[in-house]
Amino acid sequence: MAGVLENIKKRASLKNKNIVLPEGEDSRVVVAAAQAVKEGLAKVTLLGNPEEIAKANPTVDLSGVNVIDPVTYAKTDDYAAILFEARKGKINKKTGLPEYADIPAARASILKDYTMYAALMLKAGDVDGLVSGACHSTANTLRPGLQVIKTMPGINTVSSSFVMIAPEGYNEYIPDGVAVFADCAINIEPDAQQLADIAISSAETAKSIAGLEPRVAMLSFSTKGSGNDDKFFKSVPKMQEATAIAKAQAPDLILDGEFQFDAAVAPEVGKLKAPDSKVAGNANVFVFPNINAGNIGYKIAQRFGKFLALGPICQGFAKPINDLSRGCSVEDVIAVIAITALQAE
Repeated sequence: MAGVLENIKKRASLKNKNIVLPEGEDSRVVVAAAQAVKEGLAKVTLLGNPEEIAKANPTVDLSGVNVIDPVTYAKTDDYAAILFEARKGKINKKTGLPEYADIPAARASILKDYTMYAALMLKAGDVDGLVSGACHSTANTLRPGLQVIKTMPGINTVSSSFVMIAPEGYNEYIPDGVAVFADCAINIEPDAQQLADIAISSAETAKSIAGLEPRVAMLSFSTKGSGNDDKFFKSVPKMQEATAIAKAQAPDLILDGEFQFDAAVAPEVGKLKAPDSKVAGNANVFVFPNINAGNIGYKIAQRFGKFLALGPICQGFAKPINDLSRGCSVEDVIAVIAITALQAE
């Protein structure tokens, strides 16, 4: 496990990216900011009042961390203007009025929502990635991304994945010691097009974060039509359609399905059930049919198999945004800073 994490950190440090952390009120984030800079993982911009942050964290050395107070920062009006333009014409569903009446209204809003402020810094190109969620909900982290960052070209679905790192020792099914599971945290019941987007985004995560050459398996309880629930739920046809869409959208991607998990990961089963497939028995990226299967699957691997589950890693945004668990540790924040740096172009 340590080797994979160290490799992620080493590659992140070579990119020298600037990651913004909007939660300067959280001591875990402050300590992580200082440590990430000390380790050379990335440049870090921390949002909050410098005096209040220093007072709340008297033993933390923040030299090298760029602490910005949005209340007094020279570019705050510029960010407010970006938000106003991005949301012009959007109506607040509760009030029936425009979301922002004018630029001063947008300014007042972002001074109450530092995650949105950070997203606008990212939109403006003043930082390379955003990490939030230590003391805010997933919705609060993802909403600014959806509203102002949008999705990357060719992808219409924001999704998540986990980089699953095998425990130390031999694992015959994970020769690289790492795999990618998706979507386990965001999309509850994705349709075929969304699953295709998830597959393509997860392959990119496998390359950029896990350092893998992705071989993507579209998972089901069926392998190549061996099972069918067309009369009731149509989940098998959905995975078959998603496979066809993904292959059309990304013809160079090594991707196949639908597969049962053993057919995707065990060579002897893959050869038996899908002998002509380049993925069967050889997959390292696994796309689950819905969040039930994905969430249960990664937690089984985590608890029974003692895999380290790194994530959820957000995918599909035009620029990197990642969500922390509110129960995160300092080490978790540092790891996500490194991951976000690797996602940045």
